[in-house]
Amino acid sequence: MNTFCKMKRQSQGRALKTAILFLLPFFLQAQQTEPGPELKKATLDEVVDYAIKHQPIIQQSLIDEKTTETTIKGKLADWYPQLNFNYSLQHNFVIQPTLFQGNIARFGANNTSLGQFALSQTLFNRDVLLAKNSASDVRTQAVQKTSSSKIDVAANVTKAFYDVLATTQQIKVGQGDVARLKQNLKTAHDQYAAGLVDKTDYKRATITLSNTEATLKSNMELLNYKLEYLKLVMGYPPGGELNLTYDSLQMENEILLDTLHPVDYTNRIDYKLLVTQRRLQEASIHYSYWSFLPTVAVNGAYNFYYLNAGTGIPISDIYRTNTPYSFAALTVSLPIFQGGKRIANIKQQRWTMKRLDWDITNLKNTVSSQYAQTLAAYKSNFITYQTLKQNVELAKEVYDIIQLQYKTGVKSYLEVITAETDLRTARINYFNALYAVLSSKIDVQKALGQINY
Repeated sequence: MNTFCKMKRQSQGRALKTAILFLLPFFLQAQQTEPGPELKKATLDEVVDYAIKHQPIIQQSLIDEKTTETTIKGKLADWYPQLNFNYSLQHNFVIQPTLFQGNIARFGANNTSLGQFALSQTLFNRDVLLAKNSASDVRTQAVQKTSSSKIDVAANVTKAFYDVLATTQQIKVGQGDVARLKQNLKTAHDQYAAGLVDKTDYKRATITLSNTEATLKSNMELLNYKLEYLKLVMGYPPGGELNLTYDSLQMENEILLDTLHPVDYTNRIDYKLLVTQRRLQEASIHYSYWSFLPTVAVNGAYNFYYLNAGTGIPISDIYRTNTPYSFAALTVSLPIFQGGKRIANIKQQRWTMKRLDWDITNLKNTVSSQYAQTLAAYKSNFITYQTLKQNVELAKEVYDIIQLQYKTGVKSYLEVITAETDLRTARINYFNALYAVLSSKIDVQKALGQINY
């Protein structure tokens, strides 16, 4: 009974170890993709920093950097001496015949075994030379791609952040409008009940309140979507709580932008990527020219060689006699004619270089046009923002005056509703304009290459 229990415990232990080994990669993967901490009160800088650290696209770019580094190390490893061990065991059922002095004879051993230590060193090889010369640019390209991803993420997150804030401000305005309209509805109802006015004012107040409440609910639903979109571009957990904090006055202060800043396309990450690609293409052209050069390597080997004339299997005494030998050699391989393949490759790489040059020229032209377009949009949105800001103040002043005149019986309720609608529209347009000018500012900064990571 004790033996049975012991065997059962051993079996369970082996099963547990097997399960742990099987599930360990999944546990490790779960730890690596674990989402970041929730942000209870997040400023714009905190939101952008979170996105830079947790956005899947950026994480993939960082993995690509590490993959690139290991690939470079693998390529450069070919420059180091290569040491190999080879082993063989052969039994000849019939020894191979050969022609000797006009007669067919069989020479050799029935059993042979070879143990070989081989050492080789590349002196010149265009593959390893390309890896050595382009390693720095390949690393730079991987880093620049990550930087490009970070710039795109930061711009998208900033725009989404401002969009959420603009919608939040619209909701606050809507809540204030609903509270005010409820009070107006009560006043209209009281006046109707007292017989001072007919039911028209009361009905109009009801319609206006219903429309405002519908707009408020629509903005609330829209805010839920915009928050989820912000979480998406941040790499934030979908079910996580995200509370944004921002000073509306600071938000207005951040709309200013230096519109006289000179355009310098060299600051753009896409230009830097093209320059890096051009350097890599130059290396590819050199690589094609190197195909006319020989491949040179030195190699040597020490062999433990065993012979045995026995015919039986298994071979019991094959390792009794060792006849070692060794050698060193210089190998030079020079391709002489390949049907014009090397010339065609050189021309192909040169055409690719010219295409890259045109890409750079096109980017220079695009940057100027893009900057002019984004700057025009910014200026237009800024003028609209300033106008609408003044309109809010005027609409608020008009509404207060008409509301007071209505209470004293000078104005009709229809004029109150009109002033209320103008005020609400001015506030909504104001926050839309504020978001538009902040968003266009991000586009201008991106066009100038001022957003860098």
